[in-house]
Amino acid sequence: MPQTDNRIDAYIQKAAAFAQPVLLHFRALVHKAAPGITETLKWGMPYFEYKGMVCGMAAFKQHCAINIHKAKLLHDPQNVLVIDDRPSMGNLHRITSLKDLPNDNILIDFIRQVVALNEKGIKIPPAPKAKKPLPALPDSFKKALQKNKKATNYFEQLSDSHKREYIEWIAEAKQAQTVEKRITTALEWLAEGKSRNWKYK
Repeated sequence: MPQTDNRIDAYIQKAAAFAQPVLLHFRALVHKAAPGITETLKWGMPYFEYKGMVCGMAAFKQHCAINIHKAKLLHDPQNVLVIDDRPSMGNLHRITSLKDLPNDNILIDFIRQVVALNEKGIKIPPAPKAKKPLPALPDSFKKALQKNKKATNYFEQLSDSHKREYIEWIAEAKQAQTVEKRITTALEWLAEGKSRNWKYK
C-alpha cells in the first residue's frame, strides 16, 4: 500500500480542474516507481521523500510544476529536464495537461535515479561562493606604496584575503592621524614580509 498523506488529497481537491489529472497521475507514478516513498507537505506543496527529498509537485492558476530533486545529477539522454532553481518553474517546463508530461517510463526512471542517489547518500555539491571583490586601495595608501618598492612587492604577492585585511584596516580609520599612523605601520610590516595579523600567527 502506498504511504499517502491526507493533506495531499486535500491539496489536489482544491487545485484547478486542469491540474487535478496531472497531479493524480504524477502521484501514482511516484508510488509505482518507488513503493517505499512517503508523502509530505513542504512550503505548502506536495513532496515525496525516501531517505531525503525525491520530487515534488505544485498547482498554480494556469500551470503545474514538477520538481525532480537532484535533477542536475540525473542521467537524461533525451534532455527532458530543465535545470531551474525556481520551484514555480519546475524541471519539466510549464504543465497545463497530461499531454505536457514526458513519457511515464522517463518519469519513473528519474524517480528511481533520485531514490538510488538518496540510498547512497549522494548530495548535490554546494554552489561555489561568489568571490568577494577586493576593495579599492585608499588613495593615501596607494601613494605610500608607490614610494616603497619593497613593501609594494610583498603586498602584490599577498592573497586577496591578506590584502583585504590591510586595506580594510586602513580604510576604517576615522581620523587622518590614525590613517597616517596605520599606513606607516603597514609599510613597515609589508617591507618585513609580514601579513596584517602576523602577531596572532
